[in-house]
Amino acid sequence: MTESRNIPYSILDLAPVRFGGTVADAYRNTLDLARHAERWGYRRFWLAEHHNMPGIASAATSVLIAYVAGSTSKIRVGSGGVMLPNHPPLVIAEQFGTLETLYPGRIDLGIGRAPGGDRVAAHALRRAVGTEEDFPRQVAELLAYLAPAAPGQRLQAFPGAGTEVPVWLLGSSTYSAQLAAGLGLPFSFASHFAPDLLLDAIHIYRDSFKPSRYLREPYVMAGVPLVAADTDAEAKHLATSAYLRQLKLIRGETIFVPPPVDSMEGRWSEAERQIVESRMDVAIIGGPETVRHQISEFLRKTDADELMFISDFYDPAHRLRSFEIAAEAMELLAGSASELQRL
Repeated sequence: MTESRNIPYSILDLAPVRFGGTVADAYRNTLDLARHAERWGYRRFWLAEHHNMPGIASAATSVLIAYVAGSTSKIRVGSGGVMLPNHPPLVIAEQFGTLETLYPGRIDLGIGRAPGGDRVAAHALRRAVGTEEDFPRQVAELLAYLAPAAPGQRLQAFPGAGTEVPVWLLGSSTYSAQLAAGLGLPFSFASHFAPDLLLDAIHIYRDSFKPSRYLREPYVMAGVPLVAADTDAEAKHLATSAYLRQLKLIRGETIFVPPPVDSMEGRWSEAERQIVESRMDVAIIGGPETVRHQISEFLRKTDADELMFISDFYDPAHRLRSFEIAAEAMELLAGSASELQRL
């Protein structure tokens, strides 16, 4: 049971740019968060590839991973994820082989099949060979490049070959769950984006999992939207930034992080409200006690092996406090589990 396990906790960061801020500010805030996360016991700090999305500055994902890994010492740093159909697998193997060589034992390679942007960006990125339908072949090719080179192998990822960088499959549907299970890879589900399919995807993955050279047993990480503050009331107020950002996303507007507002009344239609609230269905929102309770309930329902928190905040100080509260909640839950085991 989840309650008897010490659950790792991690962060997904998109290098968010707040309204009125700059990309340079976003990068400084990302690094500051990663350094705090390392002190607070977070296991991983992942960055996600997005394109043609003003407000998200993590397009050059491998570059940002190097920036963060080079200024931290032990937290694992990786992609959540690299959108593999946008790139030749050889290039990704070389980039992450380089990162693994520079920061041994600290690099993760999470991969997805979405474009990470709109249709215009997808066309610009994928005008050559490579579509979502090629994804299983691309994954197999990437895994082969990261494995030890075979005798006489003419094409090698150098660096990359033999680094065995851990590869994760990411998804917001059941497709990647099935593929991850068949390949015996760890699976990370974007429940911060598609919560309705979370339990189905986990069930399919665990039920279909085949042990492999990469993983003996299934391993599920779930993304969780997080808005934690010192009180429930403050958290609900700060959460309006996340609601407004989701609203802008579904309207096709730029998604610079907006400041919180006193009320969402009159800011969305009923249909828009339903869409936004459905995307935030598994969000953890509240003060420390509420956060601890909601995390416990989420773990009970999903039996996830690891949680990956993601937060939208206008004020970087509020974002830091939110992740600090989540870390404290995870440590308290782990302590409670240890106490139960001793009884």
